[in-house]
Amino acid sequence: MTAENPWVPRATCNVSCVAATEAPTGQRIVVAWRVAIRATFAVVLLSAVPLLAIPMPGRSHLQRSYCRLMLRCLGVRITVSGGPIRNLQGVLVVAGHVSWVDIFAIGSVLPGRFVAKAEMINWPGLGFLARLMKVIPIDRDNLRRLPDVVSTIAVRLRAGQTVVAFPEGTTWCGLAYGQFRPAMFQAAVDAGRPVQPLRLSYHRRDGAASTIAAYVGDDTLPASIRRLITAQRTVVRVQVESLQLPGADRRDLAARCESAVRGDVTARAQGHALVA
Repeated sequence: MTAENPWVPRATCNVSCVAATEAPTGQRIVVAWRVAIRATFAVVLLSAVPLLAIPMPGRSHLQRSYCRLMLRCLGVRITVSGGPIRNLQGVLVVAGHVSWVDIFAIGSVLPGRFVAKAEMINWPGLGFLARLMKVIPIDRDNLRRLPDVVSTIAVRLRAGQTVVAFPEGTTWCGLAYGQFRPAMFQAAVDAGRPVQPLRLSYHRRDGAASTIAAYVGDDTLPASIRRLITAQRTVVRVQVESLQLPGADRRDLAARCESAVRGDVTARAQGHALVA
């Protein structure tokens, strides 16, 4: 039996966290219709994925619209608030990581190349989407390949591409969260490109915090999808925080971005936000 690598992020959240904020789903016949309609539209929309890979003017607008429609098919509504989304090239986007749903939430605001766990490439449906979107795979159990991933991100940033990463290194339930690891931020430092922090939070229809979208522990993708499409409605709030200059210290950059994402106003005031 091999010991766990102490450097690999491990969340303390598990499947029990998912039920912590569970809300009533409604009458059986209503739930059945809800699931049937959402599942049908999601499958139809998934069949249109190849259109996202076609180079065309305004493709980023198409990707944003696609992600919003997919969220709606899953029973998720999105609200965006905070600072303006700056039209810059070569930006590293970072956020806390709760679920595979994060990809659609961020994609509906700032579409880009995602850094995601390598096993996602083999997921049915979503894996095909990941390959078309040219996801940058990362094997979190093989840290020797991490420098190659960081180098790939830096190359993409220098080429003017938007790259989205989740510095916690694993998913948390949304009520608890992990520390931002500095490794991914080295790519922004090396490329000399800014970082855009986003604060994501999931809520029930009544506004209460929700863990229904969380994908943690031994949870499975089918079970996660079933929870979402069964729930009455889930709302994901995306808060756009101040753009951060890379500086020369990845740890300082990671700390500034984590403070922004966690809503630490005092810490944010001490950071070096990029003001237009």
